[in-house]
Amino acid sequence: MPNRNSLAPKRSRLTAALLVALIPIAGTVAAQEVETTQQSKPRATELDKVVVTGSLIPRTEIETFTPVMTISAEDIRSRGFTSVADVLQQSAISTGGVQGNQTSASFTQGAETIGMFGLDSGYTKYLIDGRPMANFPALYNGSDTFNNISNIPVDLVERIEILPGGQSSLYGSDAIAGVVNIILKKQMDGAVFDIRGGWYSDGGGSSTRASLATGFSAMEGRLNGLVGIQYEERDPIWGYQRDLTKQFNTNGTTPPLASRDYLVYSPFTSYKFLDPANCGNVTGQFGGTEGLQTRPGFGDENYCGSFYTPGYRTLKNGKEATQVMGHVTFDINDNVQLYGDVLYSNEEVSYHVGAGYTWWGTSVEWGYYYDPNLDDFLNLQRAFAPEEMGPGGFANTMGIDKSEAIQTAIGVKGVFGQSQWDYDFGVMYTQYDLTENDFVRWADPMNDYFQQHVLGPQQGLDPYYGAYPVFQPDYAAFYTPMTPEDFRSITGYAKKKSKTKDAMVRAQITNGSLFALPGGDAGLAIAAEWGKQKWDYTPDPGYLDGSIWGTTAVAGGGDRDRYALTTELRMPVLEMLTVTASGRYDAFKVDGGTIDKPTYSLGIEFRPLDSLMFRGKYGTAFRAPTLSDQFQGISGFYTSTVDYYQCSLAGFSPEDPAAIDNCPNALSNRQIFGTQSGNTDLQPINADVWNAGVVWAPLDNLSFTADYYSWDIDDEVRQQSIDKLMFQEYRCRTGVDDINSPTCVAALSQVTRNALSGLVDEVYTPKVNVAKRTMEAATVGFNYAVAAGAFGDLNFSGNYTKILEHMRTLYEGDPENDYLDDPYYSTDPKQRANLSGTWSKGKWSSTLYANWMGETPNYAASLSERGYAATNGGKLGSFTTYNASVSYQPLAGLQLSFLVNNLLDEMPPTDDSYPGTSGAPYNSDNYNVYGRSMYLEMRYAFGAGK
Repeated sequence: MPNRNSLAPKRSRLTAALLVALIPIAGTVAAQEVETTQQSKPRATELDKVVVTGSLIPRTEIETFTPVMTISAEDIRSRGFTSVADVLQQSAISTGGVQGNQTSASFTQGAETIGMFGLDSGYTKYLIDGRPMANFPALYNGSDTFNNISNIPVDLVERIEILPGGQSSLYGSDAIAGVVNIILKKQMDGAVFDIRGGWYSDGGGSSTRASLATGFSAMEGRLNGLVGIQYEERDPIWGYQRDLTKQFNTNGTTPPLASRDYLVYSPFTSYKFLDPANCGNVTGQFGGTEGLQTRPGFGDENYCGSFYTPGYRTLKNGKEATQVMGHVTFDINDNVQLYGDVLYSNEEVSYHVGAGYTWWGTSVEWGYYYDPNLDDFLNLQRAFAPEEMGPGGFANTMGIDKSEAIQTAIGVKGVFGQSQWDYDFGVMYTQYDLTENDFVRWADPMNDYFQQHVLGPQQGLDPYYGAYPVFQPDYAAFYTPMTPEDFRSITGYAKKKSKTKDAMVRAQITNGSLFALPGGDAGLAIAAEWGKQKWDYTPDPGYLDGSIWGTTAVAGGGDRDRYALTTELRMPVLEMLTVTASGRYDAFKVDGGTIDKPTYSLGIEFRPLDSLMFRGKYGTAFRAPTLSDQFQGISGFYTSTVDYYQCSLAGFSPEDPAAIDNCPNALSNRQIFGTQSGNTDLQPINADVWNAGVVWAPLDNLSFTADYYSWDIDDEVRQQSIDKLMFQEYRCRTGVDDINSPTCVAALSQVTRNALSGLVDEVYTPKVNVAKRTMEAATVGFNYAVAAGAFGDLNFSGNYTKILEHMRTLYEGDPENDYLDDPYYSTDPKQRANLSGTWSKGKWSSTLYANWMGETPNYAASLSERGYAATNGGKLGSFTTYNASVSYQPLAGLQLSFLVNNLLDEMPPTDDSYPGTSGAPYNSDNYNVYGRSMYLEMRYAFGAGK
């Protein structure tokens, strides 16, 4: 179909310099599947109008008032990135720590995300070819809706475009931190086959990935398309495969302490060691590392444990995934084109939550029991060892998450007659199905087993309170391993099924030449959307009725209609000045009512010289209450927490991490029940956003960008950290903070204590619009290409981000908390940067990529509001990893590559402020212990050179 919008303008130096950065890109430069043709000459002098991410109106300039960071397919390959998640997590704007594979027992173990500028993961809008991605059905931290970026076929990606800053006036809800547009391949001559195999030098994580994509054309060029498939398989990485995680910390502030795998303890007299065999019956467990251990100052001091139980969890999930994509267009005539897109993903991830979460104890069922022979109230706790699980050990009890996701779009686009008006009418549908197969312990069979083999029959209630059961246990039987058959009789698998759906009808009309202005033609775009969203999370009933031991789950579901109207007007007021205004109205019909939000933005581009542009934008952004925010049912979960208040009464100051390490286990590892729920009365999160910057291209092959961003965010939905809530409750009860302050009133109402013991039993964390924050950030980038003649060609690029301010108020009336310089509230880095250098000559090319992270707080600094002034508080130095690749083309169309990620096998910076009780003495939100990985890759383009 002819491109009616081709204006053939002269290319400015800015455009030339930015095209240098896009040399590897061929095909589309669009947010919503708009095609363009580039000249075959290396230095084209003309550009067609295209749609760039961040605008709906076709234009000739690639650079606009909205900064766009682009990572091309060639960048992804040469820099060694293994997935879309890897690309984004190593980008300079990813300054926020997020949960991932390393976070054992998280609610979204199989999913990946980023924290753009340190804002919440749900504040980033993700698009595939300009269309919103399906939400992940499970909830981040058991509470928040977000997008999973682990299931996108990286081999089929054309490029990734990142728009920092608020973008709601065009893209609606969630686009507060920015927008990520993942653009898949649309055109290809012939077929391309790619296969990659990889391994880690420290073991585990071996992987294979293969992809095949082919383009086609028929019916005299009227029918065109592309189909592709990617398959990936990866082994897990276990904690015992890394020195830092295979055992309890050997370089901490306290000596390493073995896990309490067989423990009898009392809230009054602490440890009681009652094994006549002195752990002799269990020494073969955990690979022969189990034995008699001692913790001085804890009652009888002795127990049975191992220093190596932390290694029995996965640090990186096992994975098997297949993705299929297709794109097709059919030209009915020169003015009308039909199009269709589909992306399907089938993914299975396997993981283990670890030995620390695979145990049994009397506390869940009975609280305490009374032993008349000892005249004491006691609890038993014991871990399950791999030897009790049969051959294969913990590999027999892996959790397995299976998911299917599909995104489809069909539509028609074209031109109204001979007018200047284009149209695009389409229907989009996404669906994401998730089944979590969790390894569980069945409450009744397990309690019955231990009552039959250890506790014996109940002999009434205790003589002191008349509330606790009386048992006379066989303690020798307690310190005895189970057979694999007995273990299998009390354990099994339970499912949690969840689903999200999003259907949308969208219509857009565009006129790129609405009327003439001194600087050129004005453009107008108007788009209308209607859709329906649905979320459902249905766990096995056992999670909710207590028949699954020690574990609960989120439950809930609901649906809503949504409407949106968007308009954008671009006005080249003068040759050097362009003003763009956009506005959007979003409405969500929920539970008989309507939640709506208008947003707008005003952008300016000022070009006093061909080589210089100043840009800026001011506007508003928002995030609508998510379906989980609104419809999550009252659900609970079991967890453990430090009872800071009771520790303080016992003489262990919460302000001193070393003192808390010595707080009795009954207080420092208190098992509690947490509850949370949704709220249909929640209102949107609101933000005022603006950015200002400059783009300078002193040479055709050199460009610089610098931009400043600001956010003022109100009405955030808040769900507190239990640990921080417990610490706040301690401060309120002890008078450190005013007990009548809003924070203290809220904290005391959310913590329920046992009337007899005074220990915390339950914590409630509701969702309400209470928090607000302000943020400022700056980014800098450059691109430089050098033609070195006989020495080849060089291309350099880099990006740098610095968070300048991050202040947050949790409750109205409270003082602001400094999330930038107070490590108690945030351990995110302030600065991130990357630098890439590529050399190419003839059949050879090589890339070195550096990923740099600035200083971060150490563990001790994050434990209390004393921050860096706390005992052992301090900062960890900056951290840099390098990826390197070498590629060779022995034949036309054939490329062989060797890639090394984390070239120097760097491990997280040493943090000696962790105690000896830590099994992972590093901040897994910021660092990983995967180490060096290596990949061999072959890429072949069929028919190349013919």
